[in-house]
Amino acid sequence: MKTYCVGGAIRDELLGLPVKDRDWVVVGATPEALLAQGYRPVGKDFPVFLHPLTHEEYALARTERKTAPGYAGFVFHTDPAVTLEEDLARRDLTINAMARGEDGVLRDPYGGQADLQARIFRHVSPAFAEDPVRILRMARFAARFADFRVAPETLQLMQAMVTAGEVDALVPERVWQELARGLMEARPSRMIEVLRDCCALARILPELDRLFGIPQPARYHPEIDTGAHQLLVLDEAAATGQPLAVRLACLFHDLGKGLTPAHILPHHYGHEAASETLARDVCDRLKCPADCRDLAVMTAREHGIVHQALQLRPETVVKLIERCDGLRRPARFEAMLAACACDHRGRGGDAARRAYPQEACLLAALSAVRQVDAGAIARSLEDKSRIPAVVHQARVAAVRALRACENSLFMPMV
Repeated sequence: MKTYCVGGAIRDELLGLPVKDRDWVVVGATPEALLAQGYRPVGKDFPVFLHPLTHEEYALARTERKTAPGYAGFVFHTDPAVTLEEDLARRDLTINAMARGEDGVLRDPYGGQADLQARIFRHVSPAFAEDPVRILRMARFAARFADFRVAPETLQLMQAMVTAGEVDALVPERVWQELARGLMEARPSRMIEVLRDCCALARILPELDRLFGIPQPARYHPEIDTGAHQLLVLDEAAATGQPLAVRLACLFHDLGKGLTPAHILPHHYGHEAASETLARDVCDRLKCPADCRDLAVMTAREHGIVHQALQLRPETVVKLIERCDGLRRPARFEAMLAACACDHRGRGGDAARRAYPQEACLLAALSAVRQVDAGAIARSLEDKSRIPAVVHQARVAAVRALRACENSLFMPMV
């Protein structure tokens, strides 16, 4: 029985990156032999065991055979005669198909080390095409290792997989799982670019794919299209360390522009309503968590008016806060403003260097509104039917007073 550390741990070690998790392959063993040594079984589809002391995963060397369309149609075969090379051959990319034995020697039968040095993603074998999840994983790796490029033959194979309908077999939960992980990488725009390059984006997120090739108004950044703007906004969110919900909101905030009639381009009048609807539809289809869905929908609906915050009347500011449930959920309101700030800066050029005072203005307004004691107002009124209107007016007065302060950020408001 021989044990090898495999996969991502070896890749990251060779790249000089921290190794977070280690996976192990055991060659020449049986389930009974591992059980006898105190390993605990956890695998359902194939034998995987937890080490009795480290609790790291140890899998018996195995091969696999495609039996049905999609990513679940596989039969796995384990046997003491399965070699390390046969086990590594079933892996997706050469950079993930390396191993290091207990003797410290690197096993690299498929050229993964050379591809690491050349910064290339390359499939190990034609079996890559049997699992459509590998397209999502490839795109996610591109977001993590942004200086890598997809080998031409691998991209061609991915395109053939899309044409064959393999991507259509992906279930929403798995798409969301990989999308969410990719969004949290350093350059999430690369994930979208790779999905688009292999034509999978049009099948997975057609609402987003439609934005590419649609021009932007000249006052923004006419040399990039609306799709490219989405990616700049997304990378701005990553660069500023935003959480997943904000990054998704940035990616989906302008989906409605893909429905803009051709005769009014490059303008997108009133696209927020369509963006709101599409953001909700996409999030429901992907079964996104509620917090991600709600923030994406709110940002799509409100980002246009948030950008105008310096010109809004106090009445309109309060209505915005109330409409967004900012009093009960201030953290979500702040997250929406963070997404709007990324939208403002995600235009390249000089816009990326400009401040975004709208964020501070609306945060100050939210603070002022929250200081209004609605309970005290309610207790002071005999006619309880007047409570909502009087509380609302008190909030408007608080914002108006904030604007009147000599050093207030709301001084530009009219």
